[in-house]
Amino acid sequence: MHSVFRVVEIKQTAKNNRLWEVQLTITDDNDPQLSTLTNRIKEEIGGTGWHRMGQLMLKVGHLDQAEELYQELLKNASTDSDRANIYHQLGYLKDQQAKYSAAVKFYEKSLEIQRKTLPGDDASLANTYNNIGGVYDSMDEYSKALEFYEKSRKIREISLPPNHPSLATSYNNIGLVYNNMGEYSRALEFYEKSNKILEISLPPNHPSLATSY
Repeated sequence: MHSVFRVVEIKQTAKNNRLWEVQLTITDDNDPQLSTLTNRIKEEIGGTGWHRMGQLMLKVGHLDQAEELYQELLKNASTDSDRANIYHQLGYLKDQQAKYSAAVKFYEKSLEIQRKTLPGDDASLANTYNNIGGVYDSMDEYSKALEFYEKSRKIREISLPPNHPSLATSYNNIGLVYNNMGEYSRALEFYEKSNKILEISLPPNHPSLATSY
């Protein structure tokens, strides 16, 4: 139970070409590659305990199970921070399901708590504004998308270093909205701002640079 195995060899059986023989070896807690992988997953997923499980479910696309977990966590949430985080995750989940109206409602519940409990320039506020902007963009409600992307951008310009990748994301998102609105000169202005930051902050072979070009 809960054991992790390393695949040593996979080969087709001689008698039946529809069957494969897999040779496994069990790992232990001191396995350096397993430790590296585990630490990497923890860094990417973040959170602790059941919150980490929810993040992992979202990452692998198990959205229905993740929703059940987050709804249960919401019932037992004891702090505003936990409730804001759970609403935010449910908003992301609904966005992934293309249930955009529900996504906005959950994000707004998270935002309501964040506005009461966090400084006005907190990064969490910027992230929530950014995600709401993304949902409105998916709904083709470009003026609303721009409104929330701009709120996110203003916080990031105040709270982050001028060459932070999150600022590049804000500029790129705003550029995308202007492009969708047919305002191409404005779109280009923000694309160039985004690209300038990425050229400074990322290695030359980073895939995000290829996307920005």
